[in-house]
Amino acid sequence: MDVFQNAPEGPTADRLPGWLAPVPEPLESLGLRLVWLVVAINLAGTAFGFWYYSAQFARTPPEMWLFVPDSPMATLFIAGAFALWAVDRSNDTLTALAFFGNIKLGLWTPWVLVVFADAFLEFTAPAMYAFLLVSHLAMVVQAFVLHRITDFPLSAIGVATLWYTIDLTVDYFIPIVGEPHHTTIPLADGTPIVAGATAFDLAAWGAVVLTIIPLFWAFATQLKKEDRQRLGDMR
Repeated sequence: MDVFQNAPEGPTADRLPGWLAPVPEPLESLGLRLVWLVVAINLAGTAFGFWYYSAQFARTPPEMWLFVPDSPMATLFIAGAFALWAVDRSNDTLTALAFFGNIKLGLWTPWVLVVFADAFLEFTAPAMYAFLLVSHLAMVVQAFVLHRITDFPLSAIGVATLWYTIDLTVDYFIPIVGEPHHTTIPLADGTPIVAGATAFDLAAWGAVVLTIIPLFWAFATQLKKEDRQRLGDMR
């Protein structure tokens, strides 16, 4: 498929406030025009992510594998969301899952990479470290294009909130089977790092905050779009 053709016309820009839609409109529109290239890149990232987690899969009970590859699941969600939109079969629930996942994991991974930089660089090549940092930040950028293809209905926000709350719980608080299923982090041996907090504490704190932030953004986007539509209907 030609990635420069066969893409649908992008929806009209919502002209949301910059704090809700920080990606410049021309870049949003370019991403939607090149939607199949975006889908392909995310599928390649998903495949790489599953390979990256292969060692963690090996030591995790198979029934809990669903909770291991958080970032690859997020890129798979967004690949599916954009692909369904491209064939005129948009799915608001999948799009909400993609929004939550790409913001949460797109920011959580840089958080731990920076906070534990010395420890990560002991076993991660600088090129791989840089790739992980930049590619995850790119996940956040593409998440902020999703408002162009969904209105974030409450039902979709509810499903995404439920899934990422369960994922958060299993990763850090109630693992159900075996140990917590969060992404492997260095220095998670209980040694205090900052103000008595361990690496596990800092990673968990980041995950909690970054589960709440996309919920706020999704609700705020939905309310702002409803306001714009209401004002338009009144004219």
